[in-house]
Amino acid sequence: MTTPFPFTAVVGQDDLRLALLLNAVSPAVGGVLVRGEKGTAKSTAVRALSALLPAVPVVAGCRFSCDPAAPDPGCPDGPHEDTAGTLRPARMVELPVGASEDRLVGALDIERALAEGVKAFEPGLLADAHRGILYVDEVNLLHDHLVDLLLDAAAMGASYVEREGVSVRHASRFLLVGTMNPEEGELRPQLLDRFGLTVEVAASREPDQRVEVVRRRLAYDDDPAGFAARWADEESAVRQRIVAARELLPSVRLGDGALRQIAATCAAFEVDGMRADIVMARTATALAAWAGRTDVLAEDVRQAALLALPHRRRRNPFDAPGLDEDKLDETLEEFGGPDDDPDPDPDPGPDGPGGGGGQPDPGDAPQGDGDTAARPETGENGQPHPGEQAPARASEPFRTKVLSVPGIGEGAAGRRSRARTEHGRTTGARHPRGTLTKLHLAATVRAAAPHQRARGRSGTGLVVRRDDLRQATREGREGNLVLFVVDASGSMAARQRMGAVKGAVLSLLLDAYQRRDKVGLVTFRGSAAEVALPPTSSVDAAAARLETLPTGGRTPLAAGLLRAHEVLRVERLRDPARRPLVVLVTDGRATGGPEPVALAGRAARLFAADGVASVVVDCESGPVRLGLAGRLAAELGGTAVTLDELRADSIAGLVKDVQRRAA
Repeated sequence: MTTPFPFTAVVGQDDLRLALLLNAVSPAVGGVLVRGEKGTAKSTAVRALSALLPAVPVVAGCRFSCDPAAPDPGCPDGPHEDTAGTLRPARMVELPVGASEDRLVGALDIERALAEGVKAFEPGLLADAHRGILYVDEVNLLHDHLVDLLLDAAAMGASYVEREGVSVRHASRFLLVGTMNPEEGELRPQLLDRFGLTVEVAASREPDQRVEVVRRRLAYDDDPAGFAARWADEESAVRQRIVAARELLPSVRLGDGALRQIAATCAAFEVDGMRADIVMARTATALAAWAGRTDVLAEDVRQAALLALPHRRRRNPFDAPGLDEDKLDETLEEFGGPDDDPDPDPDPGPDGPGGGGGQPDPGDAPQGDGDTAARPETGENGQPHPGEQAPARASEPFRTKVLSVPGIGEGAAGRRSRARTEHGRTTGARHPRGTLTKLHLAATVRAAAPHQRARGRSGTGLVVRRDDLRQATREGREGNLVLFVVDASGSMAARQRMGAVKGAVLSLLLDAYQRRDKVGLVTFRGSAAEVALPPTSSVDAAAARLETLPTGGRTPLAAGLLRAHEVLRVERLRDPARRPLVVLVTDGRATGGPEPVALAGRAARLFAADGVASVVVDCESGPVRLGLAGRLAAELGGTAVTLDELRADSIAGLVKDVQRRAA
């Protein structure tokens, strides 16, 4: 077995370590979501935590880790009566991004259930994680229905498996930890709210601290066992402190003054619902127990707010998580009660986790990525080159109606276009390909019924064989690749006009976020086109590129279309099941080079030949209109819509028009 990196040897990341330790003290806090850039010890810290947790007494032979002192009366392996217990280390179970629903919640042997009436149940990862840690790396890439199942189990402390009238329930209480890189896409606000705490992590910009990180990592890689032995005393001390805090937790008093501060803070920051209040109360109580106190102080409430509220402040994917600490301090001071300690001095914990609040130090913030951000070229004194305008500010986003891809796809689960999926309404049945996941009961019975006499059926039970089983085919919704191709040339450069264009693209980006699409951004101006953002699940990254988009120069429309066509070709090799939708934002003009209009028409016909669904957002303005965008849409085999028609209340017939032209 591989020796884990010691938890106490992790350099810095105080908030991350504190949040993990608080959940180890009180799993009722609700888990931790760790957000941050790659290479910041997120996974290392989580894996190291499992070695600190006390050993767990379990019923010998129970696959569901029942506590011998209080066994689950509904345990599928029960009943457990007068059964000797045994100790085992606390488990850390990892949920892979590509896991199936059966792997997560467990699977029933459908054939035995139908033929014999036996609940033959194979436990899943939720059973393995009971009374331990369930770790989901890249939780933002996990399918939504799996995240829903995961968070429901975490909230209820039990997992339910329902299949065709056969049900199994077992206890499933665990410390839930998810990590994610925001550059790869965000979680829905509803799912963010289900995580108790969140922390933002970033690599230190201090050379001395970075040196120490490298020194410890190299020492661990050279001799994992020896390195762990050097940190054994610190690990033992933290382990004992967790045990002591757990024993003290029931004695901690949450006074009326602290409760008033919690309620006032949640109200002041306008968080939705009451979950934030409850999480803050549990976190503040755990903080007091961790510090060895039996009273919750104002400092505990402040730290609890910094850990529990930032991710609940987001209203859309373009909002950065965070908390105004000055406003927080004012609220706590205004609603401070008689229970408050006038001079709190909480214990910062091992190596100081808990200092620094819930946000990374400004000096640790990422400095930007020069090779990906689209910034205007500037001349002397930082001014734009002649002929180029500074980026225009986007107008206010608005709600759009859905633009869908015609036909039925088989792409990743989402909310845009029709597709054959594992979840949705049942439309038919087929022979299973591989493992049976969704049984079509009626079709299975119809397949087995004609053979009952030949199989020697003598009782009331149906004799079912493997060849009789039928897989349900279902229709739901898929996510698409929405590729934005944006004209940033001089003909679009009027600031008010470009602001409206950016507002429209932001509105479509918000719609893509809600429908779980991948997005990409191609821009063209001057003499060439560039991929401002390769296809990604991070719509906020696309919004950031759009914000800094400069304008000016000629209109190389053909170059923009050819670059978009190449992006789709490469992405088709990477993800062939995901169908694309091209959104071309232009006034239809083409300038520069020989025969620019004819060349753009030939480039557009490549999309029509490939059957790519497309929409042209016509940005032409003024009393005299040439209708160039409409002609371009005809070449693409798509449809054209003006900026005004893009709004939800003006676009009712657009989807039907797209489908009619594609038919």
